[in-house]
Amino acid sequence: MNSRIGPSGAGSLPRRGAGVGGGGVAVMAAAAAAGVASPADKERFICIYPAYLNNKKTIAEGRRIPIDKAVENPTSTEIQDVCAAVGFNVLLEKNKMYPREWNRDVQYRGRVRIQLKQDDGNPCLPQFPTRKSVMLYAAETIPKLKTRTQKMGGSDQSFQQGEGGKKGKGKKKK
Repeated sequence: MNSRIGPSGAGSLPRRGAGVGGGGVAVMAAAAAAGVASPADKERFICIYPAYLNNKKTIAEGRRIPIDKAVENPTSTEIQDVCAAVGFNVLLEKNKMYPREWNRDVQYRGRVRIQLKQDDGNPCLPQFPTRKSVMLYAAETIPKLKTRTQKMGGSDQSFQQGEGGKKGKGKKKK
């Protein structure tokens, strides 16, 4: 008989997780004990993608707030501006993309990282205890930005001026 066959009958193959490199739990515990996973680390900041706040997206496409509170095509820069103005520690990652976003245009790129909690686990700003409260605030404030209000006012005039420019184009009817 073969004395190498163990209780599972798998032969001499080592069990998964045993041997070199199988100490993932021990490594994570050591990192937590060393203070690496502190909420103040940039890796622990919450991520907000523009798709979370976009009223053109469905829930399946990544929207995370109610459609009546969402904004039309927000950008990562707008989210950064709003969150920095309220006093958050904000990081803008321009070249990151939301995995569910199929459109690769620059308009849809970007991710905002926000420090939600301090080292002791308390919120940085008491009025924003959760990531959802931050998203709702950003969606409420983005339409009030100067860039948004100027675009709305200026686009009506330029659109009216452009309509009268179709003179002498095309074939004449007989």
